[in-house]
Amino acid sequence: MLLAVLMAIFILIGSHWGPNGMIAAFIFGGVMNLVAYFYSDKIALATMGAKEVTPGEYPEIYQIVNDLANRAKLPMPKIYIAPTGVPNAFATGRNPQHAVVCLTAGIMRILDRDEIAAVIGHELSHVKNYDMLISTIAATIAGAMTMLAHMAIFLPIGGGDNRRGNPLAGLLMIILAPIAAGLIQMAISRKREYNADSLGAELVGNPMFLATALEKLDYANKKMPMELANPAQSSLFIVKPLTGGGLTSLFSTHPATRARIQALIGRPTTGRI
Repeated sequence: MLLAVLMAIFILIGSHWGPNGMIAAFIFGGVMNLVAYFYSDKIALATMGAKEVTPGEYPEIYQIVNDLANRAKLPMPKIYIAPTGVPNAFATGRNPQHAVVCLTAGIMRILDRDEIAAVIGHELSHVKNYDMLISTIAATIAGAMTMLAHMAIFLPIGGGDNRRGNPLAGLLMIILAPIAAGLIQMAISRKREYNADSLGAELVGNPMFLATALEKLDYANKKMPMELANPAQSSLFIVKPLTGGGLTSLFSTHPATRARIQALIGRPTTGRI
């Protein structure tokens, strides 16, 4: 429903250039979605400088991923390591058959085995729930919507009969539509983070493993923000990799880490991976 609202706002912006503008906006949004669907994983991995690793290079990580994938009834994803020292992780890929789990070099230095397993369980939960696809589409539409709004600053609003419309209404749409898109994208991303925390804790067997991992990662990323991360890809990571305060925090793609930890505390322990 939220994705449908995003696309409706996107087409509404295009309507300010008349019927042809609506059609062009719809086609533009569709093309952007196709690009995101097939290439977002490659873009994200290239941005991070991540490289695929073999079982021989990281046998313990491979074993953890394999065990958790079997528990989640998922195909074995590819495993990538990003060379940055900032501790974080993300999953990407358009479906479980093309999934990738990427860990940074830094995360393996500050988390123990149980905490790493909990982080991987969280990322595999995103794979199982098709969160990468949904978040990618939301981010693409929101980004394209902002691009159209910027174009509207330089191009005349209206087309044909629409040129006699209310210019103030058009200006408000240009300003407010990207804000609405950001809020909808935020709502999608935050809800799916809670869902992945819940299922990830269930997969690994003990919610406190993920709780302590989130606490360590949140502290480390506030002390050392990830310079390599593209802000548009922030929602991919298990914790927010960029700093920002004031109004920017209103559009954060992640719930507050303390709220996530509180939601994990008290969940039942089912075992240990």
